[in-house]
Amino acid sequence: MNARRIAAATHELQWFKSSYSGAEGGQCVEVAASRRAVHVRDSKTATGPTLAVDHPAWAAFTGFAACHGNEA
Repeated sequence: MNARRIAAATHELQWFKSSYSGAEGGQCVEVAASRRAVHVRDSKTATGPTLAVDHPAWAAFTGFAACHGNEA
């Protein structure tokens, strides 16, 4: 899949922001799941670049974040 097809595909996704994000915006990311990948973008630049990771990688990331999210 080339960059133009990815851009067109991400335009049609339904994006979600974390419930931990405040109403004022700020430093938030949004995610959208497709059949092939989970897409991540900066909520402040919705038309900017996105990162796409496969479902197993996303599951590993969220599992790790859930276990280690309160460690600072």
